Amino acid sequence: MAQLAFQKAWKGNGLLQTILRTSATNFLVMVISTLTSIVTARMFGVVGKGEFSAILFWPTLLAGLVGFGLPTSLIYNMKQNKGNGADYVRLGFLFQIPVSIVVGIVAWIWLPAWLGNYPDAVIQIARWYTVLMLPILLAVNLISALAQSTGKFNVYNGVRLYFPLLNLVGLLVLWSVGNLSIHSASWVFLMTSVLVISWSLYSIRDALRMDWFKGFGDRLAAKALFGYGTKVFGVELLGTLYSQFDKIIILSMLTARDLGLYTVVYALSRVFNVVQTAITNVIFPKVTGMDKDKIIATVGRAFRLSMILMTIVVIPSMFVGRYLMGILFGSPFLEASGAFYLLSIECILGGGSWILASAFNAMGRPELVLVRQLIALAATIGLFFVFTPLYGLNGIALALLIGAVIRLVVTMAAMRIVFQVKLRGILFDSNDFRFLLERIKDTIKRKGAR
Repeated sequence: MAQLAFQKAWKGNGLLQTILRTSATNFLVMVISTLTSIVTARMFGVVGKGEFSAILFWPTLLAGLVGFGLPTSLIYNMKQNKGNGADYVRLGFLFQIPVSIVVGIVAWIWLPAWLGNYPDAVIQIARWYTVLMLPILLAVNLISALAQSTGKFNVYNGVRLYFPLLNLVGLLVLWSVGNLSIHSASWVFLMTSVLVISWSLYSIRDALRMDWFKGFGDRLAAKALFGYGTKVFGVELLGTLYSQFDKIIILSMLTARDLGLYTVVYALSRVFNVVQTAITNVIFPKVTGMDKDKIIATVGRAFRLSMILMTIVVIPSMFVGRYLMGILFGSPFLEASGAFYLLSIECILGGGSWILASAFNAMGRPELVLVRQLIALAATIGLFFVFTPLYGLNGIALALLIGAVIRLVVTMAAMRIVFQVKLRGILFDSNDFRFLLERIKDTIKRKGAR
């Protein structure tokens, strides 16, 4: 009976059930990504890990820089204007074709300069990997947005899960046959990506059945898609720079060894963002279209409950994480344990601020997030150049932590000034505990009924 009740609650389409499933997926992705990081660290060592991370870095960065806000705009417009779904989808996918070609050419020409401190063999692998992977990542972003906007979170979660899972399986196969080269690992990542995107396209084939040769559709659909995309592009561009500028600093100012250390501790610190990331990914498409008060109430409760949960979890977990880091990755990686502590706290504060920021996007005010990102990014980049020469990886982590505090403070200030939300209401509401108790009671009643 209890199992049936759990299955019923788990398979529901409500906000809470979707967040639970997405949180579970985030947790699995985190576990698999950690295992992948362990395998690559053991396969290639600290320096090799840094070189491999440099290869994987560039298509991810470039895809974030040239997304033009289309995935978020696709979600928003398909929710707000439900009759023009085919036009929005067609526009998004067709637009990314010339973007992939132009950016791919630029990357091929300039990657030798961008990776000037790395061996020629690594640069050549990075060239091919970036050019071939970029269109895949751009397409995956649109597919994920389409799955979210149509309520197919099984596809959305599947895309995020199968990428790291198949990558890990491929690496283990390479390890078992003794082929431990960075070249082979890069091709494994590329081939598994092709498999995942093929599965995702098949899974949402109904939404892709349209006249693709119709062109770019009507002008109103184009204006709506690219109009909102332009609004959120600045936010997403700054978000990409904010999340990737630390690696750019390491690539330009430090060594491949430092990048190898940093990628391990950074990935390990993201374990504390599992629930918050799930909430951010789910709550935007769920609350878009609601009235302002409902959006603020729902987003505020999600923010408060996530911060309480993660505060309880973070302190003991940080010390356990350092212990596991030495065992799983090897003692050389303990050199970056100080950066791990700082990044763990930054992860929670940053995750909370993104939950709050989803309210701005849902209410059609992404420019508020843009202002926040500009302020925080300017401060963080400035601190990178001050702290990195002084403290190395610890300086980068400290700059990110200060930037996360700035983002959270600016976000709450914007909610107070623009939407007249009381700060006390953002930070604490006794009804949150009543909300949790009611959900627990409902679950118990359902079990009893079964």
